[in-house]
Amino acid sequence: MKFIEVKGARVPALGFGTWPLSGADGARAVREAIEVGYRHIDTAQLYGNEADVGKGIKDSRAPRGELWVTTKLSRDHLGARDVASSTDESLRKLGLDYLDLLLIHWPSKTVPLAETLDAMTRLRDAGKTRFIGVSNFTTRLIDEATRVADIVCNQVEYHPFLNQRAVLGAVKKHGLFLTAYSPVARGQVPNDKTLQAIGKKYGKTATQVALRWLMEQDDVAAIPKAGSRVHMQANIDIFDFALAAEDCAAIDALGGNGRIVDIAGWSPEWDRS
Repeated sequence: MKFIEVKGARVPALGFGTWPLSGADGARAVREAIEVGYRHIDTAQLYGNEADVGKGIKDSRAPRGELWVTTKLSRDHLGARDVASSTDESLRKLGLDYLDLLLIHWPSKTVPLAETLDAMTRLRDAGKTRFIGVSNFTTRLIDEATRVADIVCNQVEYHPFLNQRAVLGAVKKHGLFLTAYSPVARGQVPNDKTLQAIGKKYGKTATQVALRWLMEQDDVAAIPKAGSRVHMQANIDIFDFALAAEDCAAIDALGGNGRIVDIAGWSPEWDRS
């Protein structure tokens, strides 16, 4: 496993995404992911599955200190009081004493960013989360967030079909790490001819190539979702090869504005790289 070390955090670069897993199948998937070797588990209040994720963590019997657990504050929980109460509720559902990372899931157009981040900082100081960060933030919002709080991460959609050079530059500028959600573009990656051709050179699938491409970037983590143990294992079996420079360049060239997650009324004005 590759680890990212930023601002005192040591984060497993390949994590396990849990949207939209839920119920008994969700708990089973989390348990199996940990059994397979994942130690970075990502969830969110909005997913409605924190209790299921918590059951999977408990059933895995993995030592708490080995795990990196992230959850995210919903947009309706960004006021100072709601930050505290909803985080307590997340901890209760997860069955944990503390989080490793607490993120703002989506930027708010009504609640001042400083108010939310100040409340999150107080939670960090109280030991309820080890680190704080943001998600779906643009370069302008990253600049604003880093002026008012000590954050470590921005979680955004990132895959071979979406150019995120501007956000990557801002993350690097501020000494953060980036977590890529939807890293296989909601099923588009496996069917891409370029990625398939590169995979044949290494005896790997297009999905494994895309995940390996992300792993080879400095301070970039990825959280692919997988419902079956077979796919969990395949996604984690990417640390036994390295992409040649020309293959990385070919994948870089795929990048455009292939954004998948764009929610009217929620999304900020995205950067154009």
